[in-house]
Order: sequence, then structure tokens, then C-alpha cells
Amino acid sequence: QVYFVESGGGLVQAGDSLRLSCTTSVRTFRHSTMAWFRQAPAKDREFVMGISVGGGDTYSADSVKDRFTISRDNDKNTAYLQMTSLKHEDTGVYHCGRFMYGSYCEASSYVEWGPGTQVTVSS
Repeated sequence: QVYFVESGGGLVQAGDSLRLSCTTSVRTFRHSTMAWFRQAPAKDREFVMGISVGGGDTYSADSVKDRFTISRDNDKNTAYLQMTSLKHEDTGVYHCGRFMYGSYCEASSYVEWGPGTQVTVSS
């Protein structure tokens, strides 16, 4: 069963911007902390950014700080990831997940992952 659907990925050049979306019909969305992770080939899923239920608190990996912004629209059951100044090392499949318990930065703390959207940044 697919809980979330990510979209907005693509092939871009270094320095470009992209906006990813993560949408769901799951009612628990508006009551859950959400996060974006990414996974490069042959690497573990890596935390990118997270956002609290109301959107007032956000959490960011150092590698994307000041370049990426996370937001959410609970009326639309959608979370967003605005990415600017993209670098080659940002390449990967971007997934969103719903936080269940544990550490915000650990993929094992999240459930109901989407299939992901591919982001490829050419250098």
C-alpha cells in the first residue's frame, strides 16, 4: 500500500532549484511530524529535513542548511521541500515519511514511506 506520493524531482544543473511535494490521503498526516530523506545509490537513507505537526519547528541536516526549506499544508495533506543552490551531492531518490517514535534523524523512526522521486544534479 502506498501511503505517500512524492513528486517534483528531475534532472537539473548545479545551482538550480526544485520543489518537491509529498501528498497523502492518510488522515494522520495533519497529526504527524513529517520528514524528507534521500537515498543515493549504494548508500543508506539519509535525513534531509523534518517539520513538526503545526509547521512551527523544522529540523535540518547540516548539508542542506540555508539551501533547503521544508513546509506543509495540512489542509492539503501535503509537505513540500524547496531546494535551492543544488549540488551534485544532492543527487538521490527523495522520500517522505511519517514520524512514529525515536530520533527524528533516523530512518527507522519513520513509517509509511512513499516510493520517492528522483533528483539528479549534474555538475
